Amino acid sequence: MEPKVREAAAQDAEGVLELLRALGPEELPPEEARGLLQRIQSSGLGRVYVLELEGRLVGTFTLWVLPNLGHGGRPFAVLESVVVAEELRGQGLGRFLTAWAAGEARRQGAYKLALSSSLSREAAHRFYQALGFEVYGISLKLEL
Repeated sequence: MEPKVREAAAQDAEGVLELLRALGPEELPPEEARGLLQRIQSSGLGRVYVLELEGRLVGTFTLWVLPNLGHGGRPFAVLESVVVAEELRGQGLGRFLTAWAAGEARRQGAYKLALSSSLSREAAHRFYQALGFEVYGISLKLEL
């Protein structure tokens, strides 16, 4: 069966939370996640997507396409919270969902698709670079 990307719905919140546990210990209660998912989906700027395989949620990502005054007014896209179920990694699903996200960003007119990754995630860096992502600067953060 072919994997399928679709927008996450409220009933997907717990499955998305389960997948996101791979990124770190911070968790939301399911009811709060459902509300936040609705806010993101209705923002007009971002979408949470899920990757389904044989009726099962096996991946997720958030794609933000943001307005921009630079670059001739073309928006830019940010790929965030990308996860594939651990037991299915290495089977092309991450490649599939990343290509899908890039295609959607392109369809919405974005001039670039950016993502950031923790310095310690060297395997993830190699993965994204193999997909054509380039290290083009540094990413800085301010904890709030």
